[in-house]
Amino acid sequence: MNKRNKVKHLHKSSAHRSAMLSNMVTSLFYHENIQSTVAKAKVAGQVAEKLITRAKGNLNSEKSEEKIHNIRLVSRFIKDKEVLNKLFNDIAPRVEKRNGGYTRVVKIGRRRSDSSEMAVLELVDKKPLPLIKEERKKNREAIKEKKVKKEKTAKA
Repeated sequence: MNKRNKVKHLHKSSAHRSAMLSNMVTSLFYHENIQSTVAKAKVAGQVAEKLITRAKGNLNSEKSEEKIHNIRLVSRFIKDKEVLNKLFNDIAPRVEKRNGGYTRVVKIGRRRSDSSEMAVLELVDKKPLPLIKEERKKNREAIKEKKVKKEKTAKA
């Protein structure tokens, strides 16, 4: 009997599945598109939609407790601070006027080795690749400057 279970198990244990989806969604927000199997892409897209909606909640919220709560909930899933910052300060404002449907799954054919159906999961309002690379370079330089300042203050 079909019990209509909501969770797609993807032939993984619970811990493996949550870690895999966390990594996939982090990569999606960092690169703004990823390539995977259709089943994994669909599940990762659902998770990404929920996280983007949570990040959008910070744009209109005036309560600082609510903003902190949203950040903490999303940071349970996204461990990278750079990606977390990008989600709240770049991606969420970009999709502010959209009422859902922030990601799309585009099927790209079958993988040659095992004939698995492959797909590209991407953000609908994604930036062009040169802009993304330029932003990453600026972020890395800012991080290096912070490290240098910390070292100077530690020596003094």
